[in-house]
Amino acid sequence: MGLPTHTARRHLLSGLAALGLALALPAAAEAQVELKVGYMKHPIQDASLDMMDKWAKANNVKLTRVAMAYNIFMEKVTATLTSGNDQFDVIWHNDDWGQLWEKWLEPTDDVAGMDTMSKSPLDAFWSADKKMTVVPMAYTVGTFFYRSDLVKPEEVPKTFDQLVSVSQRLQKEGKVKWGYVGGMSFNNTWFAQWWTMWANNCDIFHPLFERDNVKLKAAGFKPAIADPCHRQVIEFWWDAINTHKISPPGMTAYGRNEANALFMAGDAAFTLVDSTHYGDFMDPNKSKIVGKIGMAPFPVGPNAKVPTAWHEIWGWGIPKGSPPEKKKLAKAMLGAMMLDEEGQIEMWKKTGGPPPNNKILAKIAATDPVFKQLQNAVFDQKPVTHSAYYFAEWPAVHKAYSDVTIKALSGKREDIQKTLEEGAPLLTKAATN
Repeated sequence: MGLPTHTARRHLLSGLAALGLALALPAAAEAQVELKVGYMKHPIQDASLDMMDKWAKANNVKLTRVAMAYNIFMEKVTATLTSGNDQFDVIWHNDDWGQLWEKWLEPTDDVAGMDTMSKSPLDAFWSADKKMTVVPMAYTVGTFFYRSDLVKPEEVPKTFDQLVSVSQRLQKEGKVKWGYVGGMSFNNTWFAQWWTMWANNCDIFHPLFERDNVKLKAAGFKPAIADPCHRQVIEFWWDAINTHKISPPGMTAYGRNEANALFMAGDAAFTLVDSTHYGDFMDPNKSKIVGKIGMAPFPVGPNAKVPTAWHEIWGWGIPKGSPPEKKKLAKAMLGAMMLDEEGQIEMWKKTGGPPPNNKILAKIAATDPVFKQLQNAVFDQKPVTHSAYYFAEWPAVHKAYSDVTIKALSGKREDIQKTLEEGAPLLTKAATN
């Protein structure tokens, strides 16, 4: 028998209702809730989102990924947060801007799995009323990479001088075009000026290695960049580029992508970048050095005796402008990610991103020799510094620092000290604006 017409069906239902009969009709499907995630397109973030997506599909939630370029991300998301709208329900959250956003983000202390990670990397994410505002996606750690097909573990440079001598030997033997490549431009200073600064027992402000804003303010945000320990670092890089020629002449303009490209092409023996780029180095579609990469502690400068490291996180935040019911779902989703053992191990294997859950880190270390190298290079090192400062004016300080050091590296060697002395007050001005 054919289906009744619309009119006939309406009369039938009306008649049944009039008779007071219960209708055994199927319930309407529960409406699917959408959670929108603002993030930067990156293998680590995609791997973390994949874990969220598993939870979303199992809980009738639609997960929408809204990718943005790095150079517009902070500005766009800041505008969204300060307006209080609900454009995003979850956003990528980074220690660089942790203090900028704390007042517009939901507390996350109650998210499942937050008790499984190290506390120090969370320093940037406390709100003014001592609430946590982030859920970690991965540890982000600076890693000294070397070509394991060219250098044996015992030959890896342990000092700045050895970095020069080993690089020159490999260049002379025709094995590489460059010894060391790394980012130097603004927002890439970690990969040249900063790792060598910390590895030379130096820092940007006095007191050295202090990240308590009260103490920094009490000291007047006094710059350390004209101190001998910092001058040594800038002179090292000036010599690396101009005298020893172990680094490209255009490296002062390099970002991490340009440096990574040279390293992956096999043109350089050493680089330093976040371990999260290990996945690219091991991707045969991008890299010519797959299976030829090792990790080691930072070489140290003349002012230091032991290696250092930095140990931070990338994470996720929940905007206060998101509706209450979505905040609750976002916390459940992020908690599932934190406790997803299989997904976090897969993230490490694919990307080189160390999982934030320390219980899972221990399991990886027990079976994975590559992770054992990373553990020795970073997690076993003391002291460990923070790779940024945590006050609202920090981005302006970072820009002032970059401008001063690039000016010093682009001028004459004998002018380095003068350039640093003249530029130092600009950092204080930026910090106290």
